[in-house]
Amino acid sequence: MDADVIVVGAGLAGLVAAHELTSRGRRVALVDQENAANLGGQAFWSFGGLFLVDSPEQRRLGIKDSFDLAWTDWQGSAQFDRAEDEDSWAVRWARAYVEFAAGEKRSWLEGHGIKLLPTVGWAERGDLRADGHGNSVPRFHIAWGTGTGVVEPFVEYARQARRDGLLTFHHRHRVDELVVEDGAARGVRGTVLAEDDSPRGVASNREAVGEFELTAQAVVVTSGGIGADHDIVRRYWPERLGTPPARMVTGVPEYVDGRMLDISAAAGVRLVNRDRMWHYTEGIQNWNPIWPGHGIRILPGPSSMWFDALGRRLPDPCLPGYDTLGTLKHLRTTEDIAGHDHSWFVLTRKIIEKEFALSGSEQNPDITAKDRKAVLRDRLLGKGAPAPVTDFLRHGADFVMADTLEQLVEKMNGLTDKPLLDAAAMRRQIEARDLQLANPYSKDSQIQGIRNARRYIGDRLGRVATPHRILDPAAGPLIGVKLHVLTRKTLGGIQTDLDSRALGADGTAIDGLYAAGEVAGFGGGGVHGYNALEGTFLGGCLFSGRAAGRAAAKQTA
Repeated sequence: MDADVIVVGAGLAGLVAAHELTSRGRRVALVDQENAANLGGQAFWSFGGLFLVDSPEQRRLGIKDSFDLAWTDWQGSAQFDRAEDEDSWAVRWARAYVEFAAGEKRSWLEGHGIKLLPTVGWAERGDLRADGHGNSVPRFHIAWGTGTGVVEPFVEYARQARRDGLLTFHHRHRVDELVVEDGAARGVRGTVLAEDDSPRGVASNREAVGEFELTAQAVVVTSGGIGADHDIVRRYWPERLGTPPARMVTGVPEYVDGRMLDISAAAGVRLVNRDRMWHYTEGIQNWNPIWPGHGIRILPGPSSMWFDALGRRLPDPCLPGYDTLGTLKHLRTTEDIAGHDHSWFVLTRKIIEKEFALSGSEQNPDITAKDRKAVLRDRLLGKGAPAPVTDFLRHGADFVMADTLEQLVEKMNGLTDKPLLDAAAMRRQIEARDLQLANPYSKDSQIQGIRNARRYIGDRLGRVATPHRILDPAAGPLIGVKLHVLTRKTLGGIQTDLDSRALGADGTAIDGLYAAGEVAGFGGGGVHGYNALEGTFLGGCLFSGRAAGRAAAKQTA
């Protein structure tokens, strides 16, 4: 055999699985269709958010969290409704993952040299129900070094294993078939692609120059999701979310193509929950793109006003940073706006300077470079928006600024084919909102949310602007941001048991075949259910990759 175990996909889950295997003396063939520059895959580009429960960072900030609270939040968000079938393993994976996040996860990360920022973000604040979707407390821990820093130790482990003769890289090898014989995985077959020295993330060629076949005792599939293939996204777009947009921006590199899902199904693997997916509603076109259609997600604070394409303020719980899929559903199912693929933020210079962050390692160079002085200078002590945000203000196709609302609306209308916004109607809504600031209490849910957020010291110091009138000239100029749907995560996929063994159509494990990461719905074929609590992409890759590597190592002992 060519190796003890073949790992398909050199992203984070694949690297973690490979480390678990090589650290136990197993010989690994690591197969990936991209070149060596792309080790770490999509995770390299992430902001580095990690979901943790009752951490020292939370406790230092006065956050009272617990496994019970987090598990209640997870269940309320996941809304598992296929417990006897497609969710049968996902529910068990979910509880195991929350236990991991509340227990061993932080020390395990530290054991690999992964540190956390002292601040904790409050992502997905929820649908305004105690038993519904969302995080009851801040749980979004940011890795020191962003996603790049999370990937870094596992890349080095792989390179060291290669030097030790335990790991062989097979770059530019595209898997086209899983070889399953007599009910057991025996290897992979595929196409050798022409060499391509493109930088990380840049689309590479698909020129075939040969074929290959590798054999092993076990195969671990860690090939990622479907986010870069908009045709597949539209094919599985769920009816409950209305109609898919005609135009979306892409939040993942082009190689996140979902090919291995159908290839796995052809080998007898069971795919579940393919109608569950996670796309953001706060996407903007990258003014300096790396991959085709490259979009960036705004990580918004709670103060921007959110309007639909016709200039109407979005209803609860469609507030910035609250309920991603609830907002997507509203935008795609409301009849008179579903034909438009955009919505709008309206905010002030004061809000953007305090509240706007951009997702992605390259959009946070200070944290990615682990530059403490730059973090203090630019985020806590400095004035003005962070440099990447300022660059979008200057160069971004979706940003406009003006001194008056009428001028702003005129510029916003200039970004669409037809002028859909009425300045007078928008002024009435903004003035009504502004009147709610005269007292420390309010009937406006967004104002309530802002004041609630500022009771948390982490938000008050570094994330939420002092409440002020949108139309206050002293807070200006006014800013309008055109928002697009940004494709990102696959929440369903290969159904696996708690050892990450891939299950067949009859629900029994296929001998020697494992799956981890996004291709497995981050475990069990859908650990998140219908909704993610954020900080769970990287964590899901780490947790499921670890499980797959350990189980495959045990099988091949």
